[in-house]
Amino acid sequence: MTVSTIEAIYAEVLRRNPAEKEFHQAVREVLESLEPVLARHPEYTELKTVQRICEPERQIIFRVPWADDRGEVQINRGFRVEFNSALGPYKGGLRFHPSVYLGIIKFLGFEQVFKNALTGMPIGGGKGGSDFDPKGRSDAEIMRFCQSFMTELYRHLGEYTDVPAGDIGVGGREIGYLFGQYKRITNRYESGVLTGKGLGWGGARVRTEATGYGAAFFAEEMLAARGSSLDGQTVVVSGSGNVAIYAIEKVTQLGGRAIACSDSSGYVVDERGLDLDLLKQIKEVERGRLSEYTERVRHARHVTGGSVWDVPCTVAVPSATQNELDGEAAQTLLRNGLVAVSEGANMPSTPEAVKLFLAAGIAYGPGKAANAGGVATSALEMQQNASRDRWTFEHTEARLRDIMRDVHASCAAAAEEYGDPGNLVLGANITGFVRVADAMHAHGLV
Repeated sequence: MTVSTIEAIYAEVLRRNPAEKEFHQAVREVLESLEPVLARHPEYTELKTVQRICEPERQIIFRVPWADDRGEVQINRGFRVEFNSALGPYKGGLRFHPSVYLGIIKFLGFEQVFKNALTGMPIGGGKGGSDFDPKGRSDAEIMRFCQSFMTELYRHLGEYTDVPAGDIGVGGREIGYLFGQYKRITNRYESGVLTGKGLGWGGARVRTEATGYGAAFFAEEMLAARGSSLDGQTVVVSGSGNVAIYAIEKVTQLGGRAIACSDSSGYVVDERGLDLDLLKQIKEVERGRLSEYTERVRHARHVTGGSVWDVPCTVAVPSATQNELDGEAAQTLLRNGLVAVSEGANMPSTPEAVKLFLAAGIAYGPGKAANAGGVATSALEMQQNASRDRWTFEHTEARLRDIMRDVHASCAAAAEEYGDPGNLVLGANITGFVRVADAMHAHGLV
């Protein structure tokens, strides 16, 4: 397959999916890696495997009506894109955020296909969500919204069909309301239909920590391949939600010093190392703003606006949202001595930033590989649900670390095999693609 053929495929994706810029970006990033594997395997071209992978198996859009605490009717839009089930039931989170539209869900679902394949677990890829904003809403309002959302979505779900989890705006509270409504409608206690559940009713230990822990483990693997480690590294993490907090926790346990994190109001810098217990209190218990950190830690400073990537560090863990780290930020980080990036969020670096990181030869872990720990542990939760079993924290974390080690090894081996050692973007895209493509071929033209 020639470059012109790849361009033709991309042009067709643009034509068939207008005004979905995030989805276009995700497809482009994968297509740019596939030329060498397609040249070696003509069957992928003959059976139009790339074109089929770029087209979701199913796209569901629905109305979500609900009443707020004043009795006023609100209407949101719900989505579930069931992208690819070649390796197992669709698996991917639900995002509740005002920015959600079809293009965001398709980008996330497309990334999820390859990420899930990289874990080596038997799960396909999907994603869903709504433009509902949980910020400032009462628990009762969030419950009513979740119940209305699940009243439509339940018919498309099942532990062998489609298994959602949480994402931005969807945590343990929301998963609880969603699961309760699914159980009520179906009259089944089908634990494996949702992951991220509470420990008392089918959840798995380490699931809360898994994405952040996995990103830290992946950073450690990248550095180890270069004869280094996280020990003594200065680390900046963007965001201050679930992924960011537990990336900070594991980085610290591995000997790194996390000095900065951010939220929508700005960022906080604590050169002595972020106080993790205080961060958890502010963000997880009080649901407050990072500015409150400096009210309790006088030597720290809070910067309103600006970019957390202005803070000098050797390791960056972008864990907020897509396209948060642009070319200018990448240049700043590289000037300040950056040696590694491990992406905790999905596609947080812009194409320009990624090119700069690769050109500089630093250790760069793309999100579909570096943050695969979350969905991998969701699959471990599904295993426990299926066997009516519960594992210890230590056992589950050991499984997670082994999976992240295998993800890195697979990506590194593919990069080596296809002539660009150390390019984990190439390695991740090719490894994920080949695993999905081969399964699709085995199933025939479906």
